[in-house]
Amino acid sequence: MATTMTPEQLERCFAHCRDCHETCLRTVQHCLSIGGRHAAAHHITLLLDCAAICATSAGYLLRESPRHHETCRACAAVCRACAAECRALAADDAVMAACAEACERCAESCESMAHGGHGPH
Repeated sequence: MATTMTPEQLERCFAHCRDCHETCLRTVQHCLSIGGRHAAAHHITLLLDCAAICATSAGYLLRESPRHHETCRACAAVCRACAAECRALAADDAVMAACAEACERCAESCESMAHGGHGPH
């Protein structure tokens, strides 16, 4: 797949990946501190998976790797799953709501990048 990303698209997606990575890591700490279902192993694992794939995807974007579409595709899928999980736990929890929003923004950017900067197909 040929890369057709603009510098603006690349920078926006990189920023969303970086923000999502940081937000998910902060959310892990929040979840562990309040405990209960927020600290369930599957939820913490998903947050850590999301942070890791966001960091990986950001690295590919930063290097302008011609394989960025592969990591962006994976990143979007994990971010969507993490956003849904965080939304389900958000209720009156601003940290969980912010995490869901960061994951959704990242998923949208990564979906666009996975399709050569032309949006999801």
